[in-house]
Amino acid sequence: MKVLIIGAAGMVGRKLTTALLQAGTIGNQSITGMILADVIAPTKPDTAIPTQTIAADLSSPGIAEHLLADRPDVIFHLAAIVSGEAEADFEKGYRINLDGTRLLFEAIRHAGAVEKYCPRVVFTSSIAVFGQPFPAVISDTQHHTPLTSYGTQKAICELLLADYSRRGFLDGVGIRLPTIVVRPGKPNKAASGFFSGILREPLNGQEAVLPVADSVRHWFASPRAAVGFLIHAATLDTAQLGAQRNLSMPGISATVAEEIAALERAAGPKAVALIRREPDPTIVKIVDGWAQDFDPQRAIALGFTADADLDALLAVYIDEELGGKVG
Repeated sequence: MKVLIIGAAGMVGRKLTTALLQAGTIGNQSITGMILADVIAPTKPDTAIPTQTIAADLSSPGIAEHLLADRPDVIFHLAAIVSGEAEADFEKGYRINLDGTRLLFEAIRHAGAVEKYCPRVVFTSSIAVFGQPFPAVISDTQHHTPLTSYGTQKAICELLLADYSRRGFLDGVGIRLPTIVVRPGKPNKAASGFFSGILREPLNGQEAVLPVADSVRHWFASPRAAVGFLIHAATLDTAQLGAQRNLSMPGISATVAEEIAALERAAGPKAVALIRREPDPTIVKIVDGWAQDFDPQRAIALGFTADADLDALLAVYIDEELGGKVG
């Protein structure tokens, strides 16, 4: 089985690459080759599995065809610019998040027109496809009502994924990821970045800025859970999905105050004291339109699993990034 990861240099892409190479399989099939692509060339892993790393912009003409040259059996499409950047740069958001995705789907369709080719495509969508008004707990039947350009781009891609799957051009599974917490590394341009920052920075002895009220509630999953979602989606029997190819993933609904309480349990009051409250009206407006809680019964019934609680979620970061130690 050949695997292509688009967006492999990102945090989730790197962790997915590591997990797949450690396993050496997807389901019961051995991985015989990997292609890792991103706008910046991913670091080439030390592995016996033949692996290519490619610096490429999926939205550029001909790139999708190049990435498909070896006819990967499973394609993980993680590449996107994040919510805050997509809102700030309208043209770039649509070029990367929408046009790049459609170029990939079209390249797959054209390849399948000349030979037997219908790869599994796992597409990372977002809970940003939902916007107000919505119920306190969003079910699997909730309509798309995005209130950001990023959410709109992801919603359009979900529809394309379903239609290209319906037509038999590809075998798609779209997974709406919760906000990933705790993200390692430096802050990115995502409007949701502070949800990680108020945990990550204090755990590393650094000050964190909190731009919203403690009462803000949101939907979370750890990077480890996200990798699990992706791998499970690659092995799923898609006959169970029917025409509904996109799924909201399970997660944890929690407030900022509950995040801070989990931080205190893990690292004590000195860590909490490093959080500085500095309201940002732009971030507040964006976050106010986001979903807060889900009832993802379809995904749970199909075997997707998430973190048990905030303490478990925080423990993933401490284990993977801090060597299991705090302070």
